[in-house]
Amino acid sequence: MERIDKQTIVDSVPQKGFFGQPKGLFTLFFTEFWERFSYYGMRAILVFYMYYEVSEGGLGLDRNVALSIMSVYGALVYMSGVIGGWLADRVFGTSRAVFYGGVFIMLGHIVLSIPGSVVFLFISMALIVIGTGLLKPNVSSIVGDMYSETDRRRDAGFSIFYMGINLGAFISPLIVGQVQKDYGFHWGFALAAIGMFVGLVVFVLTRKTNLGLAGSYVPNPLSPDEKKKTIRIVSLVTIGIAVLLAILIPLGWFTINTFITLVGVFGIAIPTIYFIIMYRSPKTTEVERSRIIAYIPLFIASVMFWAIQEQGATILASYADTRTDLEFFGFTLSPAWFQSLNPLFIILLAPVFAWLWVRLGDREPSIPTKFAFGILFAGVSFLVILLPAYFSGPDTLVNPLWLVLSYFIVVLGELSLSPVGLSATTKLAPAAFSAQTMSLWFLSNAAAQGINAQLVKFYSPENEMLYFGVIGGVAIILSLILFALAPKIKVYMRGIH
Repeated sequence: MERIDKQTIVDSVPQKGFFGQPKGLFTLFFTEFWERFSYYGMRAILVFYMYYEVSEGGLGLDRNVALSIMSVYGALVYMSGVIGGWLADRVFGTSRAVFYGGVFIMLGHIVLSIPGSVVFLFISMALIVIGTGLLKPNVSSIVGDMYSETDRRRDAGFSIFYMGINLGAFISPLIVGQVQKDYGFHWGFALAAIGMFVGLVVFVLTRKTNLGLAGSYVPNPLSPDEKKKTIRIVSLVTIGIAVLLAILIPLGWFTINTFITLVGVFGIAIPTIYFIIMYRSPKTTEVERSRIIAYIPLFIASVMFWAIQEQGATILASYADTRTDLEFFGFTLSPAWFQSLNPLFIILLAPVFAWLWVRLGDREPSIPTKFAFGILFAGVSFLVILLPAYFSGPDTLVNPLWLVLSYFIVVLGELSLSPVGLSATTKLAPAAFSAQTMSLWFLSNAAAQGINAQLVKFYSPENEMLYFGVIGGVAIILSLILFALAPKIKVYMRGIH
């Protein structure tokens, strides 16, 4: 298939129509809004569903096991983006990947909404992992397709897109949390399925008129010989894994803890392999190799940031449920509602950050400097949450405003790093690996959550000061190193600002 020129793609997209941005941003904004509504609505109650007793509508799993499973689930969701990015780059393009992904996600939520056992839980997780791997990296890649490399609206456009993500993430825990409280967990999961269905409808009805050629092409299609080789390899690997599991599981040599450890190992190994493959590929130019080197410290910083931010759905969710005083000014708070704090603050602050980057013009901080600020704020957010135990001890219920403050500070870091990281990835990506590099960006989250699956085992109210202090301190030290390296990283970015 003949490769479509980047400028041809940009010219095919209506460039005005959504807050001064390309019209296609409307389609992607609302598709991702409903996908995040479904995902974060489910996530807000899933950890409670796993460790609540059966008499309370849950599965009755051990709390630490539930927290580790939650982290592994998050890691797999983002790890699967490697497959989704590869399929988009080499088989059917990003637009079709987004659609297929939405279908899998919807089916996963439907399975979760059916009362059942742990088996149903893992089936639904598998479907959502596959679907998110197809949808998540590729919808962001299509956003990048709509802008030329020199279009200064790009960072602002990604910030607006990021606000759409967080509008869905803000609303869903409030609604799904209340539905779960009134009608049970499975009705909450059913509502998440409906949200994804609405997102699919929006995407199908508007993509032709709004997206033009963006997402419709295959950047690096498989040749007929490569297709045969790929099918053969995938078939052999699948059969091999199935046989291995059939032997190891009955013998007790493959347990949940073994799986958790393997996810952590793969979370680090897969991105390392990806960097090597892209760097050594003959399709990667000299300039692109330099940009890959610049991308490595940004990736490491991203792992550190997400290792803290993603604990908002595990450690801080459990903290809200067990360590926080939920009677507040005459209201009884739901622990699920705290999951809305992060997206709420992003909604309020994303326009401010988008305006700030445009307003600063040539004085705008460089990409690595923004990343350094991101992990600095993340580290401070963990230092803040250790203070209640320092002042009152680990046995007293904590004022919920401490959690509010911690979520607020980490959002300052997220807005400094995450939308900027999405934009930087589309700029620094080698042309032959565009969607796969976006998958690599999301692998930083997978690596972080793979690490978290091990870290959460060490948390308890008795040692929470040490837990939050060590992790927060490491993040602050890493931010200072990145501030110092920022000028050198800019040189390797070869003209990308």
